[in-house]
Amino acid sequence: MSIDYKATKGIFQQIADNLCLQILEGKLNAGDRVPSVRDLSAEFEVNRNTLLRTYSILNEAGIFENKRGVGFFVSVNAIELIRGTEKTEFFKNELPAFVRKVKTLKLNSEDLKELLTAIKENEIL
Repeated sequence: MSIDYKATKGIFQQIADNLCLQILEGKLNAGDRVPSVRDLSAEFEVNRNTLLRTYSILNEAGIFENKRGVGFFVSVNAIELIRGTEKTEFFKNELPAFVRKVKTLKLNSEDLKELLTAIKENEIL
């Protein structure tokens, strides 16, 4: 993952988003130990404090669990928590634009059924 230093989203949040994506994609699973702050800060070439902030936020959100003296681990509820957050963000930020486009294009229920079927069958995206 590369960091976009010009993005409006902070570096710590970009890294958190990347870690959440890895969990959703199954690259990190419940119970897995996540890379140490030292290792990941070296990988991303960022200050350790940036990673500490990232891990702290994910820990507070319940996505990570901190086992003192051992490290951080993916929590058993991580996927559900991330999906819930992602769903809320989608409904709040992305769905309204989609609905406006549906209305502008005057798509009907059949059009939407076809779209959902294509998405389900991995024919789109």
